Amino acid sequence: MAQTGQIFNIQKFSINDGPGIRTTVFFKGCPLACRWCANPESQNRYAAQAQLLDDDRCRCREVTVEEVMAEVLQDKAFYDQSGGGMTLSGGEVLQQAEFAAALCRAARAEGIHTAAETTGFAAPEQFRLLLDEVDLLLLDVKHSDPTVHRAGTGVDNRLILDNLRTAAASGKALIARIPVIPRFNSGPEDARQLAALLTDLKVHEVHLLPFHQFGERKYQQMGVPYDYDGIEQLHPEDLAGYRQIFLDAGLDCTFR
Repeated sequence: MAQTGQIFNIQKFSINDGPGIRTTVFFKGCPLACRWCANPESQNRYAAQAQLLDDDRCRCREVTVEEVMAEVLQDKAFYDQSGGGMTLSGGEVLQQAEFAAALCRAARAEGIHTAAETTGFAAPEQFRLLLDEVDLLLLDVKHSDPTVHRAGTGVDNRLILDNLRTAAASGKALIARIPVIPRFNSGPEDARQLAALLTDLKVHEVHLLPFHQFGERKYQQMGVPYDYDGIEQLHPEDLAGYRQIFLDAGLDCTFR
C-alpha cells in the first residue's frame, strides 16, 4: 500500500461528510472537470493555476499515513462521543486508491470510523481496493444519462454506474449523494430518472447537496473561467418538490 499521498487540506469538525463529528482529508487530483466544482484547485486540469490561491489550506502537499493520522487522532475523543470519524474527500480519492486504503486501514486500527466521498470514476480494481477498507461510501450520482453527464463533468457515467452497482451489491454501507445543479440535473424529470436508477440498484439512502457558490472566489484567483459565475445558489426550500420525488419512490432522502 502507498504510504504517501497528495492532499490539499485537512478540515476538522466536519459535520456533513458522514455521521458525527469528523475530520475530512481532501485529496489532490481529480480526472473530472465538473463545471460547478467548488474545489477547482483539486482538478488535474488546474494543477498549475492552483498555486495562485492565497489560502495555504488549498495548496498541495505530500504527506505520509503517519502524518495524516497524527492530525486525525487529535480529535478522537470527539469521534467517540459523537459517532464520528475520518472522511476522505477531494478531489477524487480513487486517483490515489492505495493511499486512501492505507489511511482507512490505519484509522480502523485506532478504532476510528472511516468514510470516503468519491465520484466512483476509477478502474474497478482501484474501486474495490478502497471499498474493501472503508466503512461507509458516499458516492456521487450526478446524472442518469451518459451524454449529459459528459457535458457537465467531462466524462460519461458508465464506469461510475458499474462501480455503484458493485458497491450496492457488496453490502457495504452506502449513501448516494446528488449535487443538485442548475442547468444540469435540477429539473423534476432529472429527479425522477435518478430516483428510478437508485431504486433499481437498491440504493436506499440519498443525500441532496444544493448548489452553492463557496468556490466562486477560487476561480477568480486562479484566473480560469467559471461557467456558473453569477448563478444563484439553491437552498432546501427551493428543492422541496425535487426531494418529494425521491420520497415518493420510497427512498430515504435528506439535504446536506
